[in-house]
Amino acid sequence: MKNILNRLINHEILTKEEAKDVLVNISSGSYNPSQISAFLTVYMMRSISIEELAGFREALLELCIRVDLSNYNTIDLCGTGGDGKDTFNISTLASFVSAGAGIKVAKHGNYGVSSISGSSNVMEKLGVKFSNDAQFIEKCVDQAGIAILHAPLFHPAMKNVGPIRKELGVKTFFNMLGPMVNPSFPQNQLVGVFNLELARMYSYLYQNTDVNFTILHSLDGYDEVSLTGPTKIITSTQDRMLNPTDFGVRLLAQSEIEGGKTIEESAEMFMNIISGKGNEAQNNVVCANAGIAIATVTGCTPLQGFDQAKESLLSGKGLSALKKIQELSKD
Repeated sequence: MKNILNRLINHEILTKEEAKDVLVNISSGSYNPSQISAFLTVYMMRSISIEELAGFREALLELCIRVDLSNYNTIDLCGTGGDGKDTFNISTLASFVSAGAGIKVAKHGNYGVSSISGSSNVMEKLGVKFSNDAQFIEKCVDQAGIAILHAPLFHPAMKNVGPIRKELGVKTFFNMLGPMVNPSFPQNQLVGVFNLELARMYSYLYQNTDVNFTILHSLDGYDEVSLTGPTKIITSTQDRMLNPTDFGVRLLAQSEIEGGKTIEESAEMFMNIISGKGNEAQNNVVCANAGIAIATVTGCTPLQGFDQAKESLLSGKGLSALKKIQELSKD
């Protein structure tokens, strides 16, 4: 590792194979916490290359505990996090709304690192069981339309990194990797990223896979459709801007989509919104993101997807998906 660190400090770039080897060595416990921390810190100081990101991704996918959901044509709705915006759990809510609209969802998530309450914090608070048991996960997708894949259970390689990320408390390149290493290898992917450079890198990497993807970035810095301004959308066939008017809704103020200050507040807000008691701004931002997920899978327009999402949320279908997964978690 000393050699790798010296090279990185001298602004050298690792090859794909070297990057992959480092992550394999991290997972096998070959490096001490200080070395891992220094390695993560380098990538906070400079941009990661496409080759390095591809190598890290390959290592994690090779080392992960796989789950086969190939019969279900699933989608993962996952943001990189690390945008520093402290919104409520928009992509997780959008996942349940999408499931309520008949889309099969394999939601990859984790505890919050740079945010107050990540997807897993809220799910755990609401009594959703975390498991890497393939039968349980398939049952969730089959009966609830959604499975929650808590990243640490599927990525044993991360056990040496998790505590260090938590102590650092800032975004690292693992934020960039999260959406790309879903252990169920979903056929569809909706990825929110925190900057345009990363959007381009994701686009390049996904073009070389058979995943049907949509990458999005709100130009004012959100890793989701925020409705606080224009959103850049990249798919395998198009690169376009979406505005709130494309969903038939008004522009939002950033204060309207802020999250809770604690995990308890976040969970309470989550339940309020999924129960159809959210305000107009909260409902619209959730349904805009779910609408893009629905459009990604079905090929409908974002507005048509938004309308389907609104129906799922306000009719209680999204809530039913949550109740079902809570029920399955008790068995």
